[in-house]
Amino acid sequence: MIGFWTLFYKELLRFWKVAFQTVGAPVLTALLYLLIFGHVLDEHVQVHGVRYTTFLVPGLVMMQVLQNAFANSSSSLIQAKITGSIIFVLLPPIPYSAFFAAYVLAAVARGLMVGLGVLLATVWFTELKIVAPLWIFAFALFGGGLFAALGMIAGIWSEKFDQLAAFQNFLIMPLTMLSGVFYSIYTLPEFWQRLSHYNPVFYMIDGFRYGFFGVSDVAPEISLTVVVACFAVVFALTLSLLKRGWKLRA
Repeated sequence: MIGFWTLFYKELLRFWKVAFQTVGAPVLTALLYLLIFGHVLDEHVQVHGVRYTTFLVPGLVMMQVLQNAFANSSSSLIQAKITGSIIFVLLPPIPYSAFFAAYVLAAVARGLMVGLGVLLATVWFTELKIVAPLWIFAFALFGGGLFAALGMIAGIWSEKFDQLAAFQNFLIMPLTMLSGVFYSIYTLPEFWQRLSHYNPVFYMIDGFRYGFFGVSDVAPEISLTVVVACFAVVFALTLSLLKRGWKLRA
């Protein structure tokens, strides 16, 4: 446990030392999305019987949780590999499960911190009622954990920052932007509605939004089952890569 707590503390300090960049900047980005889309569509669009700005906020919060959880673990690993400091993590007798837990929990902590910052900043623009706080916490926790684990896979696989950027731009960004953050999937043509159900991020956004409105496109129990199942698969894959030392050991 000493190894776990040391690594976890190191990962927390890594992003907190530059909180203006790792926490403040994503909050500002989410506010810009809210101001632009809310200003243009708020008077013309209602979704699930609520104002568009109100509908948009939970999606933006969850999007920032996911993207920042991914960014934290992936950037930490790729930097450690490029600078060679990864050897100081691999040499101590830290169990692979503790290695995984430290990176994922620190990444989730950053994601939740950014998400909370976005939520607090948006109270000036709209009123949100929390209907089911446990659902909100469950989807934020497992969604952030899933993307943190994906970040570890991306960091392990990537050998330079270009490869990591490609992973983020061609996989993570499309999954989050096409998941219903800015719209309900039932406003889409039937083909795109069906295709959206194959996007696991859709279930995270939809279930998280349910915690605020009590209304969702899919039952929250089904959404959480999908998210937990995806997390279990990615967890097993990440742990397997760590045990093999794939692209980590020279």
